[in-house]
Amino acid sequence: MLKNRFNTKSVGLRLVPILKMLEAGNYPAKIARMLGMSKPHVSYYIRKMRQAGLVRRRNVKWPAFYVVTEKGKKFLTTCNVLSPEYVFRLHRCGFKYPILRNSKVMLDWREVPKACGHWTSLIGDEGGVKVERTTRHVIVWCESISGRDPDELLLRAKGLADRVAASLCVKYGFRLGEGRLVPKKHIGVYDPVAELLSRRFEVSDDVGKIDRSEGLGEIDWFSAKAAKDYLLMPGRLENLEKRIEVLHGDVQELVSVLKQQLTQPASLPVDVLNRKNLSYVA
Repeated sequence: MLKNRFNTKSVGLRLVPILKMLEAGNYPAKIARMLGMSKPHVSYYIRKMRQAGLVRRRNVKWPAFYVVTEKGKKFLTTCNVLSPEYVFRLHRCGFKYPILRNSKVMLDWREVPKACGHWTSLIGDEGGVKVERTTRHVIVWCESISGRDPDELLLRAKGLADRVAASLCVKYGFRLGEGRLVPKKHIGVYDPVAELLSRRFEVSDDVGKIDRSEGLGEIDWFSAKAAKDYLLMPGRLENLEKRIEVLHGDVQELVSVLKQQLTQPASLPVDVLNRKNLSYVA
Protein backbone atom coordinates (compact mmCIF):
# COMPACT_ATOMS: atom_id res chain seq x y z
CA MET A 1 0.00 0.00 0.00
CA LEU A 2 1.14 3.52 -0.79
CA LYS A 3 1.46 5.84 2.20
CA ASN A 4 0.39 8.80 0.07
CA ARG A 5 -3.15 8.95 -1.20
CA PHE A 6 -3.76 9.72 -4.85
CA ASN A 7 -7.01 10.83 -6.39
CA THR A 8 -8.39 8.08 -8.66
CA LYS A 9 -8.80 10.47 -11.58
CA SER A 10 -5.31 11.96 -11.19
CA VAL A 11 -3.71 8.49 -11.31
CA GLY A 12 -4.70 7.92 -14.95
CA LEU A 13 -4.68 11.57 -15.95
CA ARG A 14 -1.36 12.72 -14.50
CA LEU A 15 0.54 10.27 -12.33
CA VAL A 16 0.83 7.28 -14.67
CA PRO A 17 1.86 9.31 -17.77
CA ILE A 18 4.47 11.24 -15.72
CA LEU A 19 5.80 8.03 -14.18
CA LYS A 20 6.10 6.36 -17.59
CA MET A 21 7.95 9.36 -19.01
CA LEU A 22 10.34 9.39 -16.06
CA GLU A 23 10.98 5.69 -16.71
CA ALA A 24 11.77 6.55 -20.35
CA GLY A 25 14.50 8.97 -19.17
CA ASN A 26 12.75 12.33 -19.56
CA TYR A 27 13.34 15.24 -17.17
CA PRO A 28 10.53 17.26 -15.52
CA ALA A 29 10.64 20.34 -17.78
CA LYS A 30 10.41 18.18 -20.89
CA ILE A 31 7.55 16.17 -19.39
CA ALA A 32 5.70 19.41 -18.70
CA ARG A 33 6.04 20.45 -22.36
CA MET A 34 4.98 17.05 -23.65
CA LEU A 35 1.87 16.83 -21.45
CA GLY A 36 0.94 20.51 -21.68
CA MET A 37 1.32 20.96 -17.91
CA SER A 38 3.12 23.59 -15.87
CA LYS A 39 6.54 22.76 -14.40
CA PRO A 40 5.35 23.26 -10.78
CA HIS A 41 2.45 20.89 -11.43
CA VAL A 42 4.81 18.16 -12.70
CA SER A 43 7.20 18.79 -9.78
CA TYR A 44 4.27 18.40 -7.37
CA TYR A 45 3.46 14.91 -8.67
CA ILE A 46 7.13 13.90 -8.73
CA ARG A 47 7.48 15.01 -5.10
CA LYS A 48 4.43 12.92 -4.19
CA MET A 49 5.90 9.92 -6.03
CA ARG A 50 9.22 10.33 -4.22
CA GLN A 51 7.41 10.39 -0.88
CA ALA A 52 5.54 7.22 -1.89
CA GLY A 53 8.80 5.52 -2.90
CA LEU A 54 7.89 5.20 -6.57
CA VAL A 55 10.92 7.14 -7.86
CA ARG A 56 14.27 8.39 -6.62
CA ARG A 57 16.50 11.13 -7.96
CA ARG A 58 19.46 9.91 -10.02
CA ASN A 59 21.65 13.04 -10.01
CA VAL A 60 22.15 16.23 -8.02
CA LYS A 61 22.83 18.55 -10.95
CA TRP A 62 20.26 20.23 -13.21
CA PRO A 63 18.29 18.97 -15.08
CA ALA A 64 17.01 16.42 -12.60
CA PHE A 65 16.63 12.82 -13.74
CA TYR A 66 14.76 10.16 -11.83
CA VAL A 67 14.85 6.36 -11.62
CA VAL A 68 11.66 4.37 -11.19
CA THR A 69 12.06 2.03 -8.21
CA GLU A 70 10.89 -1.58 -8.05
CA LYS A 71 7.88 -0.35 -6.12
CA GLY A 72 7.17 2.12 -8.91
CA LYS A 73 7.47 -0.58 -11.57
CA LYS A 74 5.01 -2.80 -9.70
CA PHE A 75 2.67 0.17 -9.41
CA LEU A 76 2.88 0.73 -13.19
CA THR A 77 2.15 -2.95 -13.80
CA THR A 78 -1.02 -2.75 -11.73
CA CYS A 79 -2.03 0.44 -13.54
CA ASN A 80 -1.61 -1.02 -17.03
CA VAL A 81 -5.32 -1.78 -17.07
CA LEU A 82 -6.08 1.92 -16.62
CA SER A 83 -6.66 3.84 -19.80
CA PRO A 84 -4.52 7.01 -19.87
CA GLU A 85 -6.93 9.93 -19.56
CA TYR A 86 -5.05 12.13 -22.01
CA VAL A 87 -6.85 10.14 -24.77
CA PHE A 88 -4.63 11.27 -27.70
CA ARG A 89 -0.84 11.32 -28.07
CA LEU A 90 0.66 13.11 -31.06
CA HIS A 91 4.15 11.93 -32.03
CA ARG A 92 6.35 11.55 -35.08
CA CYS A 93 4.86 14.84 -36.21
CA GLY A 94 6.94 17.12 -38.41
CA PHE A 95 6.51 20.34 -40.37
CA LYS A 96 8.38 20.97 -43.62
CA TYR A 97 9.53 24.51 -44.43
CA PRO A 98 10.75 25.28 -47.96
CA ILE A 99 14.15 27.00 -48.09
CA LEU A 100 13.76 30.36 -49.86
CA ARG A 101 17.28 31.49 -48.97
CA ASN A 102 20.07 29.27 -47.73
CA SER A 103 21.92 29.65 -44.46
CA LYS A 104 24.76 32.15 -44.34
CA VAL A 105 26.42 30.20 -41.52
CA MET A 106 28.04 26.79 -41.74
CA LEU A 107 25.83 24.28 -39.93
CA ASP A 108 27.53 22.01 -37.42
CA TRP A 109 24.82 19.39 -37.76
CA ARG A 110 25.62 15.75 -38.41
CA GLU A 111 25.16 14.24 -41.87
CA VAL A 112 22.82 11.27 -42.06
CA PRO A 113 22.11 9.12 -45.17
CA LYS A 114 18.47 8.80 -46.21
CA ALA A 115 16.71 5.45 -46.50
CA CYS A 116 17.04 5.36 -50.30
CA GLY A 117 20.83 5.55 -50.00
CA HIS A 118 21.31 8.25 -52.65
CA TRP A 119 20.55 11.32 -50.52
CA THR A 120 21.78 12.68 -47.24
CA SER A 121 20.35 15.20 -44.78
CA LEU A 122 21.74 17.22 -41.90
CA ILE A 123 20.34 16.52 -38.44
CA GLY A 124 20.58 19.08 -35.66
CA ASP A 125 19.11 19.89 -32.28
CA GLU A 126 17.59 23.31 -31.73
CA GLY A 127 15.93 24.10 -28.42
CA GLY A 128 15.58 20.42 -27.61
CA VAL A 129 13.77 19.73 -30.89
CA LYS A 130 15.13 17.59 -33.74
CA VAL A 131 15.66 19.58 -36.95
CA GLU A 132 16.46 18.09 -40.36
CA ARG A 133 17.80 19.96 -43.37
CA THR A 134 17.45 18.48 -46.86
CA THR A 135 18.38 20.06 -50.19
CA ARG A 136 15.11 22.00 -50.42
CA HIS A 137 13.51 21.96 -46.98
CA VAL A 138 14.03 22.33 -43.27
CA ILE A 139 11.92 19.84 -41.30
CA VAL A 140 11.11 20.45 -37.64
CA TRP A 141 10.18 17.26 -35.78
CA CYS A 142 8.05 18.07 -32.74
CA GLU A 143 8.19 16.33 -29.40
CA SER A 144 5.48 13.94 -28.34
CA ILE A 145 2.55 15.85 -26.84
CA SER A 146 -0.70 14.62 -25.32
CA GLY A 147 -4.20 16.00 -24.91
CA ARG A 148 -7.92 15.49 -25.43
CA ASP A 149 -8.29 16.95 -28.94
CA PRO A 150 -6.04 15.87 -31.86
CA ASP A 151 -6.75 19.08 -33.77
CA GLU A 152 -5.63 21.13 -30.78
CA LEU A 153 -2.48 19.01 -30.52
CA LEU A 154 -1.66 19.73 -34.16
CA LEU A 155 -2.08 23.46 -33.53
CA ARG A 156 0.24 23.26 -30.52
CA ALA A 157 2.79 21.34 -32.56
CA LYS A 158 2.57 23.87 -35.41
CA GLY A 159 3.12 26.73 -32.96
CA LEU A 160 6.21 25.00 -31.57
CA ALA A 161 7.56 24.27 -35.06
CA ASP A 162 7.00 27.88 -36.16
CA ARG A 163 8.94 29.18 -33.16
CA VAL A 164 11.83 26.84 -33.92
CA ALA A 165 11.79 27.86 -37.61
CA ALA A 166 11.86 31.54 -36.65
CA SER A 167 14.80 30.85 -34.34
CA LEU A 168 16.67 29.13 -37.22
CA CYS A 169 16.12 32.16 -39.43
CA VAL A 170 17.62 34.47 -36.80
CA LYS A 171 20.47 32.16 -35.81
CA TYR A 172 21.61 30.89 -39.22
CA GLY A 173 20.22 33.46 -41.67
CA PHE A 174 17.70 31.12 -43.30
CA ARG A 175 14.68 32.47 -45.11
CA LEU A 176 11.94 29.86 -44.89
CA GLY A 177 8.48 29.60 -46.42
CA GLU A 178 5.29 28.50 -44.72
CA GLY A 179 5.54 25.14 -42.97
CA ARG A 180 3.39 22.21 -44.08
CA LEU A 181 2.55 19.09 -42.15
CA VAL A 182 4.63 16.04 -43.03
CA PRO A 183 2.34 13.12 -44.07
CA LYS A 184 1.56 10.25 -41.71
CA LYS A 185 1.89 11.92 -38.34
CA HIS A 186 1.01 9.47 -35.58
CA ILE A 187 -1.99 10.12 -33.32
CA GLY A 188 -1.84 7.43 -30.68
CA VAL A 189 -4.92 6.16 -28.83
CA TYR A 190 -4.42 3.83 -25.87
CA ASP A 191 -6.18 0.50 -26.32
CA PRO A 192 -5.93 -2.55 -24.00
CA VAL A 193 -6.40 -4.92 -26.95
CA ALA A 194 -3.57 -3.18 -28.82
CA GLU A 195 -1.48 -3.49 -25.64
CA LEU A 196 -1.83 -7.29 -25.81
CA LEU A 197 -1.56 -7.65 -29.60
CA SER A 198 1.55 -5.47 -29.87
CA ARG A 199 3.44 -7.87 -27.60
CA ARG A 200 3.17 -10.55 -30.28
CA PHE A 201 3.18 -8.86 -33.67
CA GLU A 202 2.82 -5.60 -35.61
CA VAL A 203 -0.09 -4.48 -37.77
CA SER A 204 0.14 -1.65 -40.29
CA ASP A 205 -1.77 -0.23 -43.27
CA ASP A 206 -2.50 3.14 -44.89
CA VAL A 207 -4.85 4.19 -42.07
CA GLY A 208 -2.84 3.37 -38.96
CA LYS A 209 -0.67 0.82 -37.19
CA ILE A 210 -0.24 -1.16 -33.98
CA ASP A 211 3.23 -1.74 -32.57
CA ARG A 212 5.36 -1.03 -29.49
CA SER A 213 7.82 1.39 -31.09
CA GLU A 214 7.01 3.99 -28.40
CA GLY A 215 6.80 1.48 -25.55
CA LEU A 216 3.02 1.84 -25.23
CA GLY A 217 0.17 -0.43 -26.27
CA GLU A 218 -1.74 1.93 -28.51
CA ILE A 219 -3.16 2.32 -31.99
CA ASP A 220 -1.43 4.99 -34.08
CA TRP A 221 -3.79 6.69 -36.52
CA PHE A 222 -2.47 8.78 -39.41
CA SER A 223 -5.33 11.31 -39.37
CA ALA A 224 -7.20 13.21 -36.67
CA LYS A 225 -10.55 12.13 -38.14
CA ALA A 226 -9.69 8.43 -37.94
CA ALA A 227 -8.58 8.82 -34.31
CA LYS A 228 -11.79 10.63 -33.38
CA ASP A 229 -13.98 8.14 -35.26
CA TYR A 230 -12.31 5.30 -33.38
CA LEU A 231 -13.15 6.80 -29.99
CA LEU A 232 -16.69 7.69 -31.10
CA MET A 233 -17.29 4.13 -32.30
CA PRO A 234 -18.62 2.73 -28.96
CA GLY A 235 -21.18 5.54 -28.69
CA ARG A 236 -22.24 5.09 -32.28
CA LEU A 237 -22.63 1.34 -31.75
CA GLU A 238 -24.74 1.98 -28.67
CA ASN A 239 -27.02 4.32 -30.64
CA LEU A 240 -27.21 1.74 -33.41
CA GLU A 241 -28.21 -0.97 -30.92
CA LYS A 242 -30.98 1.29 -29.58
CA ARG A 243 -32.28 1.92 -33.09
CA ILE A 244 -32.18 -1.79 -33.90
CA GLU A 245 -34.09 -2.51 -30.68
CA VAL A 246 -36.81 0.01 -31.65
CA LEU A 247 -36.93 -1.43 -35.18
CA HIS A 248 -37.19 -4.94 -33.75
CA GLY A 249 -40.21 -3.87 -31.69
CA ASP A 250 -41.89 -2.33 -34.75
CA VAL A 251 -41.27 -5.49 -36.80
CA GLN A 252 -42.68 -7.69 -34.03
CA GLU A 253 -45.82 -5.54 -33.90
CA LEU A 254 -46.16 -5.73 -37.69
CA VAL A 255 -45.77 -9.52 -37.64
CA SER A 256 -48.44 -9.79 -34.95
CA VAL A 257 -50.89 -7.74 -37.03
CA LEU A 258 -50.19 -9.84 -40.14
CA LYS A 259 -50.74 -13.08 -38.21
CA GLN A 260 -54.11 -11.82 -36.98
CA GLN A 261 -55.16 -10.94 -40.51
CA LEU A 262 -54.14 -14.38 -41.83
CA THR A 263 -55.93 -16.36 -39.09
CA GLN A 264 -59.27 -14.55 -39.54
CA PRO A 265 -61.65 -15.79 -42.33
CA ALA A 266 -61.54 -13.62 -45.41
CA SER A 267 -64.61 -11.39 -45.73
CA LEU A 268 -65.77 -11.20 -49.32
CA PRO A 269 -67.74 -8.24 -50.66
CA VAL A 270 -71.58 -8.63 -50.69
CA ASP A 271 -71.89 -8.29 -54.50
CA VAL A 272 -69.44 -11.16 -54.95
CA LEU A 273 -71.38 -13.40 -52.55
CA ASN A 274 -74.65 -12.63 -54.44
CA ARG A 275 -73.12 -13.73 -57.74
CA LYS A 276 -72.62 -17.34 -56.66
CA ASN A 277 -73.75 -20.05 -59.15
CA LEU A 278 -74.26 -17.47 -61.89
CA SER A 279 -73.63 -18.68 -65.43
CA TYR A 280 -72.07 -16.44 -67.97
CA VAL A 281 -73.17 -16.43 -71.57
CA ALA A 282 -70.68 -15.38 -74.17
